[in-house]
Amino acid sequence: MSIKTIAGVDINVNDEGYMEDASQWTKEIAKEIAKEEGVELSDKHFEVIEFVRGKVAAGEGLTIRGIGKSGVVNAKEFYALFPGAPLKKATKISGVPKPTSCI
Repeated sequence: MSIKTIAGVDINVNDEGYMEDASQWTKEIAKEIAKEEGVELSDKHFEVIEFVRGKVAAGEGLTIRGIGKSGVVNAKEFYALFPGAPLKKATKISGVPKPTSCI
């Protein structure tokens, strides 16, 4: 674990850059992480982020398929919003731990 300053706030992150404490997350922090990941956030991104944060808070697992069936976005839209590694990028930007389904 290390400390990284994001949007002027010292954040505890793991070796892969995922936030250790989801309660430290803010939209400003999300925007900074998104820039690092090459993603420019829109309202649709924040809908997905809220869904992801809600699922994690409820103790539920995350999968690309589950997000694609969420009613928020379909799988194709999810890949377009978070290109390359959608689940990794979405969870990192959402300030939640990397899902166990991600390598």
